[in-house]
Amino acid sequence: MKRIFIFALAAMLMTSCNHKDNPFLTQWDTPYGIPPFEQIEEADYLPALEAGIEQQKAEIEAIIANEEEPSFDNVIAAFDRSGDILSKVCGVLFNIEETDITPGLEKIVEEATVKTSELENEIYFNADLFAKVKAVYDRKAELGLNREQEMVLDKIYRAFEQNGIGLDEAGQARMKEINTELSTLSVKFGNLILKENNAFKDQMGFSISEYPEQMASISDRALREKAFKAYSSRGNHNDSTDTKATILRILQLKIERAKLLGYNNPAEQILNDKMAHDPQTVDAFLANIMKYAVAQAKKEVVAMQKVMDEDIAAGKVEAGAKIEPWDWFYYAEKVRKAEYDLDEEQVKPYFQMENVRQGVFNTASKLYGISFEPVADAPKYNPEMEAFKVSDADGSLIGILLTDYFPRESKRGGAWMNNVREQYVTADGQMVRPVIVNVGNLNKPTADKPSLLSIDNVETMFHEFGHALHGLLSQCTYMTVSGTNVARDFVELPSQINENWAFQKETLADFARHYQTGEVIPDELVDKIIAAGNFNQGFTTTELCAASILDMKWHELESVEGIDIEEFEKKACQEMGLIDEIIPRYRTTYFNHIFNSGYSAGYYSYLWAEVLDKDAFELFKEKGVFDRETAMKFRHCILEKGGSEEPMVLYRQFRGADPDPDALLRARGLK
Repeated sequence: MKRIFIFALAAMLMTSCNHKDNPFLTQWDTPYGIPPFEQIEEADYLPALEAGIEQQKAEIEAIIANEEEPSFDNVIAAFDRSGDILSKVCGVLFNIEETDITPGLEKIVEEATVKTSELENEIYFNADLFAKVKAVYDRKAELGLNREQEMVLDKIYRAFEQNGIGLDEAGQARMKEINTELSTLSVKFGNLILKENNAFKDQMGFSISEYPEQMASISDRALREKAFKAYSSRGNHNDSTDTKATILRILQLKIERAKLLGYNNPAEQILNDKMAHDPQTVDAFLANIMKYAVAQAKKEVVAMQKVMDEDIAAGKVEAGAKIEPWDWFYYAEKVRKAEYDLDEEQVKPYFQMENVRQGVFNTASKLYGISFEPVADAPKYNPEMEAFKVSDADGSLIGILLTDYFPRESKRGGAWMNNVREQYVTADGQMVRPVIVNVGNLNKPTADKPSLLSIDNVETMFHEFGHALHGLLSQCTYMTVSGTNVARDFVELPSQINENWAFQKETLADFARHYQTGEVIPDELVDKIIAAGNFNQGFTTTELCAASILDMKWHELESVEGIDIEEFEKKACQEMGLIDEIIPRYRTTYFNHIFNSGYSAGYYSYLWAEVLDKDAFELFKEKGVFDRETAMKFRHCILEKGGSEEPMVLYRQFRGADPDPDALLRARGLK
């Protein structure tokens, strides 16, 4: 009966649209269920979203109306599998928003964000639904659940608690308002930063993603200073794209939400169910790393100043000049050339994007026994997108990988992995394999050159593909815990450990070939890359750790009254011991990770997970970096498990011990 209602509603909505059948409300007759991107028009999103919302509401009502005793299957599993249409719409919409935004789509996303936020409020403040969930939760010890089911039950129960189901009527009403406004502000912040990034490119002639590379090669110091100031002041011009008021409002609402739930600040609330568990643990962890990182960075300043002094003596730089933040990339590159005889321009011809991608694939094949083949007739949301079928050793389908690596004005900066479709098992036992996307902003091909990558670019491709493996190889039953649906400070382990294979000699011999001659990268150049592997780690670790501490400082606030963003950031940087020559990797006004991308009080996760990744890779080095037995153990214990067990339990199952906290410092050459 419920399904008849849903289909009738869908038909009504399609009729009211007065255009072709809505692709979201039909069966997708496409290769491997890839969304029919080319058939989807902007006018399709909101009607399909409405249909999806009504479908999920009907499914929730069916759970509540079920007169059978509440059980895992008829409450928790049913809740996990609800919202099929909505998942399809959001899986496309919120991916396209990040890669191909238009003015029309921007408005659609704003409206969709409000509607989905309102639906979440309706679900998580539904007392009748929570009563069903609680009835199962209270009996979990006697239900004979497997471990994955226990984790799903705990996660769903906590979601109700953390959304405020225990609040009184007034508190719930206020929480709904906060949630809706926060979701809208998050989208607004992201759109402002995209506009700022495009303005930077218009002003400087190169994109945000090219900034480190360009700054390493610009010899004109005044031009470097101009670029640095434009880069580091994004969102801070007191104009229509200024982000400061949006940030303060976001923080004000987060603080109010945390206090409604009984916490002192947002960091306490957010970290409650993470590996680190509390702000004090994170603060101590970061302070220890910062101590070693800054000490190394100071040595790096001395080495660069010597080179700058030579330029002063030669009349290339004004007398008395000292290393400033806009000098770092430029003089670091000079030091690298001098110390390691390594020039990025020598290396890039061997790193053609297509070859590097094949190297990423081949590495995964050697480790996990999987294979990749292009899907020639795959639908595309953009002509630059490519699709690959991923298969297991026995030929069975693992999933679909979409890649989209080049910058365009409609795409936000950075690189990321996302799910277009999650992996899960249907109620009738059918395995649904995932559709995963890897997105980047790598160097675009030109008329006379293909896309040639820097060393950092290569590392980024391996990183994001590590996330993709986490999503692709998932073997869970329930979407709530499948793939990358894990604790935020665990999610970076698969991505960061994958970076370790990027510059292994065997890996480079496989993919690093000169784009013109086909010559394999010379051993001499490989040795230089490996020798320089920990070069500039003082800077790299310091800027990352500084951003992580800044994130924590903002989310440990209990009020934003009287806060001036620039002054607060300046004070935070002084207190953490940041040297003048370095700024945080992300300054507050363009810190997209924490104000738009789900890393609030979580940017430390990269360093936290690196402890796990470096400790885990030490086992690979001990057994052999391509040892299949060790790799398959990592696949089975980590990559396939998603959030179906507590992260540290999974890690111990793989490693046989707790991680050594000094593994990160050793790997970065800081201790």
